[in-house]
Amino acid sequence: MKLLYLFLCSFLLTVGVYAQQAGDTPEKAAPVPDAKTFKSTQTAVIGGRNYTFQTEVGTHLLRDQDDKPIALFGFTYYKQAGGKDRPIVFAFNGGPLSASFWLHFGILGPKRVVVNDPGYTGPAPYQVVNNEYSILDKADLVMIDPVGVGFSRPVGKSEFKDFWGVDQDIRSIGSFIEQFLIREGRMNHPRFLLGESYGTFRNAGLVKWLQDRGIAMNGVIMVSAVFELQHLLFGPGDDTAYLIHFPTYAATAWYHNRLPSKNPDLEAFLSEVRRFTEQEYAPALLQGDRLSAAEKQAMAGRLAAYSGLSANFWLKANLRVTNQEYFQELLRDAGETVGRLDSRFTGVNEDLLGQYAQTDPQSDAISAPYIAAFKDYLYSDLGVDRNMTYVTSTGLRDGFQWDWKHQGNLAWNAQVAVSTLPDMTSAMNRNPNLKILILNGYYDLATVFYGVEHSISHMGLKPELQGNIIMKYYEAGHMMYTHPPSMAQFKADVGAFIDEQ
Repeated sequence: MKLLYLFLCSFLLTVGVYAQQAGDTPEKAAPVPDAKTFKSTQTAVIGGRNYTFQTEVGTHLLRDQDDKPIALFGFTYYKQAGGKDRPIVFAFNGGPLSASFWLHFGILGPKRVVVNDPGYTGPAPYQVVNNEYSILDKADLVMIDPVGVGFSRPVGKSEFKDFWGVDQDIRSIGSFIEQFLIREGRMNHPRFLLGESYGTFRNAGLVKWLQDRGIAMNGVIMVSAVFELQHLLFGPGDDTAYLIHFPTYAATAWYHNRLPSKNPDLEAFLSEVRRFTEQEYAPALLQGDRLSAAEKQAMAGRLAAYSGLSANFWLKANLRVTNQEYFQELLRDAGETVGRLDSRFTGVNEDLLGQYAQTDPQSDAISAPYIAAFKDYLYSDLGVDRNMTYVTSTGLRDGFQWDWKHQGNLAWNAQVAVSTLPDMTSAMNRNPNLKILILNGYYDLATVFYGVEHSISHMGLKPELQGNIIMKYYEAGHMMYTHPPSMAQFKADVGAFIDEQ
């Protein structure tokens, strides 16, 4: 028996050697790099009071449910020095995927860049000032950069595709929030989510994901919201997008003085437009080809009166004008196009014969100052290693592709009607203390305010829960915080919301 045992040991050892030589052993994952953070002290004057913040920026080594490292997750954390039991706000931008520098350096952080709203900002050096509109007097702040932007990237056996999708994104950000709260000993502190654009779509799913794991939010703040992505698509046979965009077309025409008779009260004017959209425009589109020629002509005239486009243009468009067509047509006679993110902004129309706009003037006007000034702040004031690359958008990465499937949607419509509205509805039904604040820009043609109103009115909430959704409106666009009067309103609205929860 002893000889047999020795033979088997020798045989197994030999097989192991040959297997190694043949490359049959499992492939080892790349070494996991260490997380890096950089600490500094930042200050701000808010409401006439001086605040000091312990600041940490860098990466957290994100783990999966088995504690295996899956990503270096980027963040910036502002904590009031000496503060105790303060609320904490987790904030991010949208995209997908954009880094969080827009909100960070536009309205939330201790400093902000000054832009020439609603025009083009002059060349560098850009002006960076104390941010008197920051929410840091109300709460500590964690700015989040999802995997693929900022300093965030996969590690170990993980790949970008493991994070690039509706559910993958919710899971990774939710995991980071839970791990960060545990790291900081803040699991029992008041906590809020704040997202912009796609970040609101993410928020609607994320609040339920966290709540299902025992992490209920005190409140969720939605900046320029969209919950049903089909509202952004002008699909064949689906008139919803045409209807919900129309009030913002009217607001844009009002702003640019393209109406034959202008009501000086914007909100009263838009109330009238809402009624027209629901009671006249929607029934006309519903009839489709059954609408008579005379009825169609009359409707084109009504649309022209509210939109600033000619009745003839509406007739050629079969009473259905996409947002891209509207950008291009409204100021075509002046050689200009209007902004998608903020229709107050105008730029050169690069193709006067074209059907669709070639560029977004608001994006052109503010991107350079935001990016350059923020990166200077990141590497200079916050002391980040200059050898670390901060990626502003996944548009800069090769092979970016988003998985639009969402577990909360029915399988048959998951690719054409992606929505996290059911997630938010469920979260509110199961947590009657949950409050939602939604901030809408009247001139936002990227995520239109009437689309949000449509979604909210179709949640099926009980009357006592409907009051948990608070809607605020701004005479600005998608990034309402580029508009100085709206900065003050943003500060007041968000500050009051945090205080009340």
